[in-house]
Amino acid sequence: MTTFQPSARHLRRVVIGLLATCVLLGVPAAAAADITAFFGAGHKPKTRAAKGLAVGISLIMVGFEVEYSDISEKDADAAPRLRTGMVNALVQTPTSGAQLYATAGVGVYRERLRDFQETNTGLNIGAGLKLGLMGPLKMRVDYRLFKLRGDPLYSTVHRVYAGLNTSF
Repeated sequence: MTTFQPSARHLRRVVIGLLATCVLLGVPAAAAADITAFFGAGHKPKTRAAKGLAVGISLIMVGFEVEYSDISEKDADAAPRLRTGMVNALVQTPTSGAQLYATAGVGVYRERLRDFQETNTGLNIGAGLKLGLMGPLKMRVDYRLFKLRGDPLYSTVHRVYAGLNTSF
């Protein structure tokens, strides 16, 4: 009696067939766009006010956003102003009331204090929560860790914020 031994070629055909079936029969999810206005605090070397705006689009569990943030300067504490423009990818829970997410992104920054100025690229990682308030309005709480490249005064900056988020 011989037993059936599938070859690598046979397994590849089965996998491709299953993937093709899923693609053809799968129901596409509607994309949702949203916008967030936020206020918070930037840390390192001293705590300073932060504000910004993010616009994103997401499918059920994956999303992308473009964000602008401005952390104010404290000249007396030698804490520079930091402006960032980032493009981020998000992975989020497919829930409606409270939605947890993790994010990572890349972009540009400008750090400025008195006569010093540095413009370069940076990376960020973070996590947060979107909490439904009423209708499409949500509260968003977020933490980010920025790693700035080049020669900034402070190469690592932390930012925490809360904001209002709405879908459109």
